[in-house]
Amino acid sequence: MPTSNDGAGDRVEVRRSRRRKSTVSAYRDGKKTVISIPARFSRAQEHEWVAKMIGKLEEKERRRAPSDDELLTRALDLNRKYLGGRATPASVRWVTNQDRRWGSCTMPDRTIRISSRVRGLPSWVLDYVLLHELSHILVSGHGPEFWALVDSYPRTERARGFLDGVAFAQDHPDYNEGDPQPLADDYSAQ
Repeated sequence: MPTSNDGAGDRVEVRRSRRRKSTVSAYRDGKKTVISIPARFSRAQEHEWVAKMIGKLEEKERRRAPSDDELLTRALDLNRKYLGGRATPASVRWVTNQDRRWGSCTMPDRTIRISSRVRGLPSWVLDYVLLHELSHILVSGHGPEFWALVDSYPRTERARGFLDGVAFAQDHPDYNEGDPQPLADDYSAQ
């Protein structure tokens, strides 16, 4: 499987499939972009579709991902709704340097950082990650008092299961080897 870098320095892996007849799909796997194309494509078609699919993914991510300001607004709403307004953060922003965490909270200065890996996940999962980090403003560690705060969110268990599944898929490359790709965007190559 050929790999290269896109303009941002992230890896691009092209997977050719004999089973794929006319569709091209693309998805992000951490910092890697995986693009599946029909095996019959020429190198010129491959380059054309790689550029097209990276563009489509970037546009989709721009549309789906809230800005830092929107992230702060969302966190403030969750704080009011589930924590009685007691966990007001000083800042909330997206970061790209968290590959093993969904988010982090620095208690002394009340800053919350959310991994860019959460971008594009369902909104109820983002809400769980935000509430988890907001709860750390009030309680350090993961003891019963902490989980009582987090469990005030009705989708906590579902969101944790979802994140476990995402982590499993990202940590096990052979999980994604079959066609069609899970969570892939399919576009006709005709």
